[in-house]
Amino acid sequence: MISVSINGVVRHFDVPVNVARLLEQMQLGGKRIAVECNGEIIPRGQFDQCMLSDGDRLEIIAAVGGG
Repeated sequence: MISVSINGVVRHFDVPVNVARLLEQMQLGGKRIAVECNGEIIPRGQFDQCMLSDGDRLEIIAAVGGG
């Protein structure tokens, strides 16, 4: 089991998970967001390659449109 902090809230996973799968689980797939892992921005094209590890700290920011 791994524990990951997401926007300050700890979540636990029984199986390895990558950023893309995490975003799908959080119903954020396809949305305009930015993801930072341990202080580094993850490019959108690498979401499926970035595997999360125990103790990782993620910040997920959603873009908000306005006018």
